[in-house]
Order: sequence, then C-alpha cells, then structure tokens
Amino acid sequence: MSRPMMADTVSAARTVTLQFDDNALLPLLYGEHDRHLAQIEQRLGVRLASRGNRLSITGSAEGTSVAEAALRSLWRQLERGEKLAMPEVEAAMRLAQRRADAPKDPTEAPEPRLPLSDLPAIRTKKGAIAPRSHAQADYMDQLARADMVFGIGPAGTGKTYLAVAQGVAMLMAGRVDRIVLSRPAVEAGERLGFLPGDMKEKVDPYLRPLYDALHDMMPADQVQRRILSGEIEIAPLAFMRGRTLAHCYAILDEAQNTTPAQIKMFLTRMGEGTRMVITGDPSQVDLPSGQKSGLVEALSVLDGVQGIGVSRFGEQDVVRHPLVARIVAAYNRADQLAHGHARTGGPGAAGAAAETVRRGRKENDGTGK
Repeated sequence: MSRPMMADTVSAARTVTLQFDDNALLPLLYGEHDRHLAQIEQRLGVRLASRGNRLSITGSAEGTSVAEAALRSLWRQLERGEKLAMPEVEAAMRLAQRRADAPKDPTEAPEPRLPLSDLPAIRTKKGAIAPRSHAQADYMDQLARADMVFGIGPAGTGKTYLAVAQGVAMLMAGRVDRIVLSRPAVEAGERLGFLPGDMKEKVDPYLRPLYDALHDMMPADQVQRRILSGEIEIAPLAFMRGRTLAHCYAILDEAQNTTPAQIKMFLTRMGEGTRMVITGDPSQVDLPSGQKSGLVEALSVLDGVQGIGVSRFGEQDVVRHPLVARIVAAYNRADQLAHGHARTGGPGAAGAAAETVRRGRKENDGTGK
C-alpha cells in the first residue's frame, strides 16, 4: 500500500486518500457489503468512499488519522495472510485510537510500544493470533520470554485465550511435551464427590472455557486425540497435588479463587523445561467470606522476583462486544463508590446499594476469560 496521495483541510474537514496495490485483497479489507468500512465510519465519525483501488477518508483531523492508521494495520494483516473479521476491525481502531490519545508532552518519556506493523503474533494450525490491544501485545511478549507469567485483569481481555494459544504454539513446535490446563472448581468447593457422573462429567462444566479456547486453535479431532494421549491435560487444581510438571506448559485459570496454600502448591509444581501462566481477576473472588485470595497474596509476595512477568489489563482492554467494556467500567465505578462510602461511613441507601454490588460481583458473570 502506498502513502496517502493527498491531505486537504477544507472547512475543518480533512480528506486523506489511500491507494492499495492488490485489488484481490480489497473485498477482504472492505468486508461483505462494505460492513468493515461501515463500522469504521460509525465508530470514528468519518466518511469513507472507494473508487477503484483508492479509498478516501473524510472527517476531523483526529478521526481521519485514526481511521488511516487502523486501515493500514488491517491491510498489513491481510498481506501477512491473516484473517479479517469484525473483531479485528474493532481491535485495529482501538489500537490506533489509544496511540492517538497518548500524551504528547515532550518532557514525558513515552511508553515503549511496538509499531502497529510489528505487533507479535502467536501462530497455530488454525492461523495467526494477533494482539487486539497494546496490553495484549505486552502480554504476548511476556508469554514468549518469561518462564512464569501472571495475567491480571477483568473478563474478556484475552488473558486465558492468549495463554492457551501460546501453549498450543509451543506444543506444535515441539518446545514442550504437553499442555496442562487447570482451574479451581470453586463453585463446588472442590468437593466433587456429591456431583453425579464419572470424574470427567463432574469437572467438565468448570473447565469448559479451556476446552473452548483449545477448539478455537486446533481441529476438534486433534484436540480429542491429544487429550487421550496425555499431550493435553485438563484437570481441577486439586489434581495437581504431589506432582512435578516437567517439560510442559501449565496454565492456572481463575487463580483469584485459589487459597494461598493452593496457589503456592501449584507454583511449586514447576519442573525442568516448564512454563507457567497464572490468570485471574482479583475483583471477582468467589471464595467464602473472609478467605484471602491466593492470587492477591502471590502478586504481593512474588513482586520483583526474577523470571516472573506480570501483565495487567484494564477495562479499556476488553476485546469482546464494546458493551462489555462499558459494563466492566460501570461495575468498577460502583465498586469505587462503595469503597468511598465504606471509608466515610456513607449513607445507608448507598451502603445497601454497595452491598448489592458486592454480592453481584460474587456471582460468575458468565463472560469467561
């Protein structure tokens, strides 16, 4: 793709024209019935018009700049052979918008960030998985380098999904012998004996998000074959006791629902040639009242330990439907209000509302990771 052909300012409106050099990729860039272009227009308040292999962007200086950066990023993805759908379009706009919103103070050291064209990708048999936010890019970089990584943040930020993707990529490349996926079955208190069915039927409902992520990256028959052969193991946290995990990629999901003893037990299973990823959201602890979260304690105790990476996500990094990010933000505001009233002995009505919020946060929101 060439550089912009022209940029004019007329009555506060700016027009940038892009020229693309591969007409075969244009339908993929524009989307079915130009739905990708329509999404960019609606989100950024610009007007897009195509003619031949040229695409003009008209709107405010900021809107056209963000749209141009997003379109260039999407075009590079297509040139690399990556798939393009609405989530990728949303991600490109989000990345471009955050870069445009970055502080411009020359005295302030800029946050080190990869160029949009050089963001890391995890390659699996079903294709490349690219980051959809700068926090995801930082996380993917940590996953590629560190022996142990903590992914901390709200649901929908891709913590677990990207961890599973990295594990699949390493398994396919022969860098590990197997993948071990685990999470605490806290809803049943890890007392699974009273549940009907065999052990697989007992624990599968708690591990379903991990299965879903695997099936996104590998054909279903291959997932099943590798599970049967032991190359992929999915089990409740309680099954990790007394084991040494060597030459494997181990993921502990929903770690906020571990006790300090449980998470210490998991972390000390690490053997030779093993990578570990621990994901969780400290704001969604489902442990009994008064029980301290093992994840919160581990983050404090292990702060600064060499070889451990920590990636933190915020509401702005939610990569699901845009409404999910607004829902997370609303709950965060409610929590902040509740904590403020708790410190000041706030009004009874507000205290009751805060208690309702806290109870609601104890329930699984169903959005997974």
